Amino acid sequence: MDDDLSRRDFTINAVAWHPLRDELYDPFGGVEDLERGILRTVGPPADRLAEDYLRVLRALRFAGRFELTVDQATWDALCDATDQLGILSPERVREELLKVLAGDSQPSRALSLYAAVGVLDPLMPELAELVGAKRGEVPVDAWSYALLVVDALFRKRPILRLTALLQATSPRAAAQLLIRLRFSNAQVDTVVSLVRAGPGPPSATATSSDKRRWLSRVGAARLPELARIWCGQQRVEGALGVTHPTDAVGTWRAFRRELRKAPPLAVSDLAVNGNDLIRAGLRPGPHFGKILDALLERVLEDPSLNRRDGLLTMATELATD
Repeated sequence: MDDDLSRRDFTINAVAWHPLRDELYDPFGGVEDLERGILRTVGPPADRLAEDYLRVLRALRFAGRFELTVDQATWDALCDATDQLGILSPERVREELLKVLAGDSQPSRALSLYAAVGVLDPLMPELAELVGAKRGEVPVDAWSYALLVVDALFRKRPILRLTALLQATSPRAAAQLLIRLRFSNAQVDTVVSLVRAGPGPPSATATSSDKRRWLSRVGAARLPELARIWCGQQRVEGALGVTHPTDAVGTWRAFRRELRKAPPLAVSDLAVNGNDLIRAGLRPGPHFGKILDALLERVLEDPSLNRRDGLLTMATELATD
């Protein structure tokens, strides 16, 4: 048993229980460490981490979730080990990140340790760029703001929390990170489409045409997920004393009112399609896509223009330009 326990990662995980005697066997002081709120490796920290560098991420997850203080020797070894994190498989890094996002009511505790130890630079440089970056009028940097919003979202929605973490990046940066960590295509599409919506909602007082353009770009189906993030932002900004916090409810209601009008938001909603253009005498080709996009732009500005005859007239004019 001693040999088995000596190979465990941290002292709090190196405790055995005898079910018949109802006794604990704790050769490395794990119970005392737990009572004192200390996270410490079994044996020399550098040796223990070198056996599997995923233990760096596990240490930060345990410290965050159970509000433990990492002892100094272990902390120093964690910082020194960040140079080796590149050898970890992307899938294992992804699963650790998801455990943080799904397993803790306040994932910010572990994620803030990611930044403090130096995990972000080698594994998630897209997030490292948020540290120290300005985020609108909030009195904290973009990284701290993202962590607060993540905490404000339900743990049962880890992908939504991941979106909140990435929302201040660009769609391209979000896609790079998710693809590198081997997230599924569906997860990448979901997060990137939500990040593409921007770091916050449009103004609730935006014009109807602006709302329609936003819905066309982002997709009406994404509105409920974005509204949850906006609610988290509103709570965070209220707590931070922001003068004009996000108006999540007002924005949600404004968009719902617009959607109840059933406006055309995509090329497929137009009263004409490529076949109609051919029947109208236009020569088919790649320019059809540009013509249909131009028609959609006009219809987004004024939905009453979505009539077949009028659109065909406009299409003919566009084709001759």
